[in-house]
Amino acid sequence: MINFLKQVRDEDRTLTFSKKIVNTTMILVLGILLGIFSKYLDNMTLSDDIWWHNILEFLDLRNVFSMLGIWLLIALCISIYSSTPLRASINVFLFFLGMNITYHLYTIVFAGFNPMNYMMIWYGITLFSPILAFICWYLKGNGIIPMIIKICIITVMILCSFYIGMWYFDFVSIIDTIIFIATLVVLYDTAKKTLIELTVALIVAFIIRLFI
Repeated sequence: MINFLKQVRDEDRTLTFSKKIVNTTMILVLGILLGIFSKYLDNMTLSDDIWWHNILEFLDLRNVFSMLGIWLLIALCISIYSSTPLRASINVFLFFLGMNITYHLYTIVFAGFNPMNYMMIWYGITLFSPILAFICWYLKGNGIIPMIIKICIITVMILCSFYIGMWYFDFVSIIDTIIFIATLVVLYDTAKKTLIELTVALIVAFIIRLFI
């Protein structure tokens, strides 16, 4: 099994221990800062008289961090650019852990309430994230397995970024579309492969919407 996975994508063992610690610490800090920032935006009162508030409202940035798409994109980037699948699991787990804890504490301390039911969903995602990160690490490898993983990811991002049904397809928001395009850029291998993956993902997404 190990040899088979190495044929898909081989691990990078050149990273020193100190560099691993630094990288993982920076990812944890990123999660902590984004947890605080996302809740800060969520609580912000916008004013039409302040120009950058208008940008936030136009791009719907106050709500984007409450959606799944942006966090999937960040976790995807952390996964594929980690040196090994095990490190991808550790890095993504600590990122989500830092983000969720600071978001939760900020809500309790500064917003004055405890969204326990909502946070339990995100803590569940955090517990499950190392498995997904381990799998996603291999999408930058060779063969059919990376293509299958990419199709699954693109399908999820389509469902997160667009309103789709049997007879319609519409945009959720500008920022969701940007996140979707950024995901395609991150996943890009060749134009032909990307087009095939996008086409299959669209078909799967429409099929899913027929039943859900």
